[in-house]
Amino acid sequence: MTITAADMDFTVFCIFDHPAPIVFEAVADPDQLSQHFTMGGARGRMQAGATVTWEFADFSGAFDVSVIEAAPGRRLVFDWPDHAGEGTNRVTFTFDEFTPGRTRVEVTETGWQPTPEGLQSAYGNVMGWSYMLAAMRVWLDHHIATRPGMFR
Repeated sequence: MTITAADMDFTVFCIFDHPAPIVFEAVADPDQLSQHFTMGGARGRMQAGATVTWEFADFSGAFDVSVIEAAPGRRLVFDWPDHAGEGTNRVTFTFDEFTPGRTRVEVTETGWQPTPEGLQSAYGNVMGWSYMLAAMRVWLDHHIATRPGMFR
């Protein structure tokens, strides 16, 4: 069996007890994102056409994120560097307020190289995005940052 790049695409999700515009802002607003995800800081608002900078305290160096689409309360699409530094992956956040005050957020990442290294990186990002959603839920519900010290 041959594994293709499309076979390595993945989607994770979490349900939030908040309206979609509030959950969207937890990702789009750099001040909020820095509280639950980019503990080294986020600079720049996630809006279409923007290049923002993210830094993680537990990984070395800042990097650029290119925002492709930003539909407040509905969808965010961006490209960011793959782990091997050989290209970019596409990440899509969808925000679906399926009942008033309850929002399902899905994160899909595509673009992995069908190599053993690419597969390991994809597995790592499945964990990373799942944890990001869980940490964001704790942040929105209780304003507690759970990420500091988690990976280092």
